[in-house]
Amino acid sequence: MENQATIHEMLEGSDSTTEYDAFVEKFRPKRTTDDCYTPPLVYEAVAGWVEKTYGVDRGQFVRPFYPGGDYENFPYNSRDIVVDNPPFSIASQIVKNYCKRGIRFLLFCPGTTGLFKGIDTIPVTILATGAAIVYANGANVNTSFVTNLETEYVVRSAPDLLMAVEAASREEEKKQKVQLPKYIYPPHVVTLTQLNYFSKHGTVYGVRRGSCVRIAAMDEQRKYGKVCFGGGLLVSEKAAAEKAAAEKAAAEKAAAISWRISARERDIVEHLG
Repeated sequence: MENQATIHEMLEGSDSTTEYDAFVEKFRPKRTTDDCYTPPLVYEAVAGWVEKTYGVDRGQFVRPFYPGGDYENFPYNSRDIVVDNPPFSIASQIVKNYCKRGIRFLLFCPGTTGLFKGIDTIPVTILATGAAIVYANGANVNTSFVTNLETEYVVRSAPDLLMAVEAASREEEKKQKVQLPKYIYPPHVVTLTQLNYFSKHGTVYGVRRGSCVRIAAMDEQRKYGKVCFGGGLLVSEKAAAEKAAAEKAAAEKAAAISWRISARERDIVEHLG
């Protein structure tokens, strides 16, 4: 079977980038709420909150919902506390199973899909946080929690838990941003990111029809298995020179401090001869 790079080259030589994109898409993992593996810092924040709030020992925590795990046949003991992120589509089933078996837990659960059926008769409390968590697979899911470590309330708010999760989420986001590569392209390559930058900084630049060809990656990038994110354009000498001038103008505007005239000053201006 031909490898992906070879197929990419074949399609790039034709006008079949749509077919290539469709081919690649088949192999991309889908972002569903049933494979939302928790980012490490977010899990640590939740686990720390559980330990502090309920006065339990972190050494008792277990995580049966690892990829391919079988939560029903996991070797629980009487001391275990499940602090984990289960498949959301069967969350209510898992809650009922644990309550029936006397297993203690605090589980991640959907934050905006309503209360579990029969929640008022099950000895659990939903901790409504509505935390926007970006999970390891890229899915951004509105998340709350459900536990039987407390049962006084059917549902309650948990602002301190939300604050802990949000702080951890910000740290995860910073970590991801640090890991993202930053590419500097030569004047002869134009990307949408560059055009967005020009627009943001009030700089006019356009690539005329007939002065460019679309590319998915530069030859040098292919050596390292890299691509132009979103595709790019290889442009003529004239278009490259115009782009270089636009980059200079945009950089100058980005570095400049723009002062605005006040309402008082405008009133003065309007009365000047």
